[in-house]
Amino acid sequence: MTHSEMLPKNTPDEHGAPCAGTDDQPPCPPGRDAFDRAAHAALARMTGGLSPYAAAAAWADWFAHLAASPGRQRDLAEHAWTNATKLAAFAARAGSGDAQPPFAARPSDHRFAHPGWANAPFSLWQQGLLAAQDWWDDATARAHGTLPKNSDRVAFMVRQMLDMASPSNLPWLNPEIIEATLGRNGRNLVDGARHAVADAQAALTGEKDGQTSPFRVGETLACTPGDVIYRNELLELIQYRPQTGKVRGEPILIVPAWIMKYYILDLRPENSLINYLVGQGFTVFAISWRNPGVEQRDLTLEDYRTKGVMAALDAVAGVLPGAKVHACGYCLGGTILSIAAATMARDGDDRLASVTLLAAQTDFTEAGELMLFVDEAQLSFLEDMMWDRGYLDSAQMAGAFQALRAEDLIWSRAVRRYFLGEDAEAFDIAVWSRDTTRMPYRMHSQYLRALFMENRLTSGRFAVDGRVIALKDIRAPLFVVGTELDHIAPWRSVYKTALFTSGDMDFVLTNGGHNAGIVSEPGHAHRHYRIGHRAAGDLYVDPDGWAAEHAPKDGSWWPAWSDWLIRQSGSVDADPPAPDAPLCPAPGTYVFET
Repeated sequence: MTHSEMLPKNTPDEHGAPCAGTDDQPPCPPGRDAFDRAAHAALARMTGGLSPYAAAAAWADWFAHLAASPGRQRDLAEHAWTNATKLAAFAARAGSGDAQPPFAARPSDHRFAHPGWANAPFSLWQQGLLAAQDWWDDATARAHGTLPKNSDRVAFMVRQMLDMASPSNLPWLNPEIIEATLGRNGRNLVDGARHAVADAQAALTGEKDGQTSPFRVGETLACTPGDVIYRNELLELIQYRPQTGKVRGEPILIVPAWIMKYYILDLRPENSLINYLVGQGFTVFAISWRNPGVEQRDLTLEDYRTKGVMAALDAVAGVLPGAKVHACGYCLGGTILSIAAATMARDGDDRLASVTLLAAQTDFTEAGELMLFVDEAQLSFLEDMMWDRGYLDSAQMAGAFQALRAEDLIWSRAVRRYFLGEDAEAFDIAVWSRDTTRMPYRMHSQYLRALFMENRLTSGRFAVDGRVIALKDIRAPLFVVGTELDHIAPWRSVYKTALFTSGDMDFVLTNGGHNAGIVSEPGHAHRHYRIGHRAAGDLYVDPDGWAAEHAPKDGSWWPAWSDWLIRQSGSVDADPPAPDAPLCPAPGTYVFET
């Protein structure tokens, strides 16, 4: 089995893309298939890449089972009556000033934080939305007979509609906007209109956005001194210059995700993980992935292993012959590193001294809300759009992530920028998050199907070079980090690495989300983490049991990782290695591709 065979039987064409045929019916003639796919791609551009077929199927499943469940209908009717009664009682007492609101916003929902929402009539509008939200949460809860994914998808779509209909989005219903407008004599609306025009111009010209920022890649971000020592069609490899007289003999190779630019791990010098490691006496190498265009449409997942991870390892070996390497993968970079490490273990390649996985999933059965975008109808629709373009557009990728937290990343941002007239706060992670990248058509199709939809890596069905690999073959010590609020790689999903490996492993659970939990430098306020060790051969402990056994520790998890790496690699007594012929200074050229 080759890498193209990681796809299901009905995806045999020369680009690794799905074909309309099945085992019982031959595929469509090439011309007809191309015509159909072009039509689907045109529709996808109008829907933002979301399949109307998948949405319709979810609503039909939900409604059909609700229609056939009189007991559930009765319960929902009672719930609606109870909520209406609570609202009426609250409205009757709202003018007295001592009415307690019956419905509370979620802890993560900051739309109603302004004190004006506690006063009538604003409190009535707020409570009306929260009452509707409470009822729909019940109505879209997983019900007997309904496919869980369909229930979750309907709940997601309802949440998007309720977020859109929130009174906080309308200037005449939002007390914070009214107060700002009166206090500034309407200047906030003038500033907001200027922001809207700037953002519209940026969208028309293809710029990232209409905001200015003091941060510049290579100057204030991604500015740890180093040199590009290797380049191929897929990556540039950066070797960072030493900051200590002597260094540790075993280097670190960082494999970031290619969904975004690598410098989330090299932001400002104060919160750069790479800069921190170099300052601890480590020789650090990092991959900077290319931002693929249409000419890279046929890059495969296997290419990212061979021309990515393995090519980088070979380049590191050229600088430090014979030295074992501490490999660290972040997000999707951790997934491909896991595949590479399992393949190396199977093939007797022992160059890895350790493997660190940061917010990286190896099992995708509990991969969070991103799974709402993964089924046959949605993937086929998405593949047709990518087939037409040659890649998944960066705006489409960013839109999917924003939709998961629409109340905060879309609507609250719009209110603050366009109605309150506030400039978006310039901070490093926000600048990085707007520096989006594309995903090659063939690779992304393989990644979504083989890993997200079919979960082949942990089910013993993922083959490399014709032979299945297994994570349990990895003998190098593991250091795995999950983050408590991660909505992209939920920590319980990340923890499942413990279920599919049997070697020495340390697991860390840190507070924060997918990015902020990793960028957690020493001295960062309000940080804590849990850490636990599993010796080779220890019995499995479930994630909630593990969390109960390990108390939180204040501070950053970075020093704990550094100490762990030091135990694996020994003292600082080696001369810093120098690259033979650097190609250019860090951060290189690929990071600037748009």
